[in-house]
Amino acid sequence: MATKDYKPPGRLGDPNASPANDPRANPSMVKQLKAFGIDGHQLMDHPGTDIKVVTPLIKAFHDGTMGLYEAMENDRPSDASDAEVTITEKTIKGVDGNDIKLYIHRLASAKGPLPCVVYFHGGGMVINTTSNKVHDRWCKSLALQGVVVVMPDYRNAWSEGKYDPFPAGLNDCASAAQYVHANRKDLGISHLIAHGESGGGNLAIATTLKAKRDGWLSSISGVYAVVPYISNAYGWSDAEKIAALPSLIENDGYWLSVNTMAALGHYYGPNDVKNPHAWPYHSRIEDLKGLPPFELAMDELDPLRDEGMAFHRMLLKAGVTSKAHVNLGCVHGSSLIFRMAMPELNETAVRSIVSFAKSVAPSLEGGIGSLKL
Repeated sequence: MATKDYKPPGRLGDPNASPANDPRANPSMVKQLKAFGIDGHQLMDHPGTDIKVVTPLIKAFHDGTMGLYEAMENDRPSDASDAEVTITEKTIKGVDGNDIKLYIHRLASAKGPLPCVVYFHGGGMVINTTSNKVHDRWCKSLALQGVVVVMPDYRNAWSEGKYDPFPAGLNDCASAAQYVHANRKDLGISHLIAHGESGGGNLAIATTLKAKRDGWLSSISGVYAVVPYISNAYGWSDAEKIAALPSLIENDGYWLSVNTMAALGHYYGPNDVKNPHAWPYHSRIEDLKGLPPFELAMDELDPLRDEGMAFHRMLLKAGVTSKAHVNLGCVHGSSLIFRMAMPELNETAVRSIVSFAKSVAPSLEGGIGSLKL
């Protein structure tokens, strides 16, 4: 029964709400955010759509995120006892004729073919270096659990002195997935799943949609997307957001600003605002039919929470096997970023991804992955 004392959560009920004063927020996470002065509102004005104006802001987003990644503690004392993980680099040619470096992580003691996680890093498809201490540790943590991890150095839409908008990065991710599947024996893998967080979650989903369209869907046995950035609804009116994706208002400024995401989204594909390969939220049910199993992980205090939940429901409507969960009290990407502050969350996420990779059956020609129960 409704009550007059009810107050909607987050900024839906209090425009001054932030991780610092939201009772839902995990205290360990808030302590970490506070240490860097980002436990309050992280809001900005909409920068508009002029690429020349937006580009310096994109560089600032990149530099700020990479600076935070480097400054934040990421290593634990117990890491000293980790088993050896080998990292090899392989450069392949992409479909556009460009070089793509692959970082391949494998437990040194592992024998026989292993499941493979092809990991696409986050950054809104626009920013963040591929190899850095956060992404590298994520790959190592996964590899320690008995999977091969391949991290492609795909083209961000922004890099110093370059502009590579959609579909450049997606083409690189697809080329990497195809290469891994075609070279399973040499790489010592049995099958692969596509995985990524935030913009990398977008690319994991979009690569699978592209694989279906282009006729190589059997190469991908499953998709595990964490906090996927997939709607491009960030410039919608407040009324549209409340009707469809209220977390865009509820959690705006909780570590992520919706206007920042709008700027990244416009930079990624100014002419592809509803192309499902750029923004999978806009897929038709027909586009999703026949896809391999999915697992989606969202964070409760993330502006992107509701688009991930909506996509999960779309998958179910299309008859796709899909599981989803929400990490309570967490801002965007907490399981990856706050490895020291929230070790249980980090470890649970790693185990979940590896369990999923091991649970999907190797893809067969003429078929797709299925869950092993």
